[in-house]
Amino acid sequence: MTTTRSFDAIIIGAGQAGPSLADRLTAAGQTVALIERKDFGGTCVNTGCMPTKTLVASAYAAHLARRAADYGVVLDGPVGVDMKRVKDRQQTVVRNARGNIEKWLRGMPGMTVIHGHARFESANTVRVGDDLLTAPRIFLNVGGRANVPDMPGVGDIPFLTNAGMMQLDTPPEHLVIVGGSYIGLEFAQMFRRFGSQVTVVEMGPRLIGREDPEVSDAIREILEAEGITVRLNAECISFAPAENGVCVHVTCEAGAPQVVGSNVLLAVGRKPNTDDLGLDKAGIETDKRGYIVVDDQLRTTVPGVWAMGDCNGKGAFTHTAYNDFEIIAANLLDDDPRKVSDRISCYGLFVDPPLGRVGMTEAEARATGRPLLIGQRPMTRVGRAVEKGETQGFMKVVVDAETKQILGAAILGLNGDEVIHGMIDLMYAKAPYTVISRAVHIHPTVSELIPTMLQELKPA
Repeated sequence: MTTTRSFDAIIIGAGQAGPSLADRLTAAGQTVALIERKDFGGTCVNTGCMPTKTLVASAYAAHLARRAADYGVVLDGPVGVDMKRVKDRQQTVVRNARGNIEKWLRGMPGMTVIHGHARFESANTVRVGDDLLTAPRIFLNVGGRANVPDMPGVGDIPFLTNAGMMQLDTPPEHLVIVGGSYIGLEFAQMFRRFGSQVTVVEMGPRLIGREDPEVSDAIREILEAEGITVRLNAECISFAPAENGVCVHVTCEAGAPQVVGSNVLLAVGRKPNTDDLGLDKAGIETDKRGYIVVDDQLRTTVPGVWAMGDCNGKGAFTHTAYNDFEIIAANLLDDDPRKVSDRISCYGLFVDPPLGRVGMTEAEARATGRPLLIGQRPMTRVGRAVEKGETQGFMKVVVDAETKQILGAAILGLNGDEVIHGMIDLMYAKAPYTVISRAVHIHPTVSELIPTMLQELKPA
């Protein structure tokens, strides 16, 4: 028997943006239904940021232990990895985070939490099983999943995605990773440190092709120095079963035409979870890749419906999803007009050492035709990095020579994912680079070399 229930707002998805918006709406006295079909917390908590960074931490501990002699520390015997304990630690972090989010949601006044799959019946009505839920405002926070392209033979082999990687309790003998971008490279390094042989297969001419070439080259050198094989210019990737695993056919400029691995990870991008929501019944428009079309305030093409997070194509990160919530809440509840176009692109690549990135690459800045100033400093000239014995990488900044505004920066090296925030804050403040170049930073830190680098800018 179908029942109909009415709310002030419906939120579909309990990822990064949904619970925070629910908190604001219920605190404002509204009745809210939040619908989640699987795990509370979305990708970040369950198969993304939290579990992968937990694994990265375990892999770093193993790597540092193997380097103990470099620091004058003597260990008794070879360093081993108990993958079952590594997995248990990762799963504990995930379960705690997931449970805390569910507890938070269920404790909100005016909140109704529903487990199930929501599909639109009309612009203001969704169906979950036998229940119809209606609300004048509906917020989509349905996230995304790993893209599985229709490569030849992919249906004939077992393969892993980021979600499947979370369930491994033994390191693969030979992990072949298809995709040389952010997700693939993090898994490549961590599983090499767990003891696997690792090969990265990338169709492009270099890793993480959106970055400047020297960033790509430096990261490749870091990975290859740890024994990871990198195969670039893989023009025709295909798969076939092999006696001891999977054969990946690779046409490259150099190297064998195929790689046989025990396991294959597909890390070739993400796709939005928008194909099974009945968006057509609501008249909600999507683009050719399936992302929900939104305006600068995250409103869809249907009045009363908003889209947040990975499903709207405006960002593929936890921090952009959270900012989507902030934009919607500010506009609806705070009379504080905010928009997506005010956001400055920033992100990290969490290999070791990490890459922190903000704004334009040098190539993008040059394409604008502006006169530029460039600053660069190797991590070998950063005292803190030398003291810790972690001198791989460099820092780089691109400045508009006329306005003195920072256009972009990359910090590949010790604490680069944290140090980059000084640049991010300055860019949001719309202040000239001289504000930092004349600042006095704490010694000894990585950040203290930022003013020095800015004092040594040169015309590009």
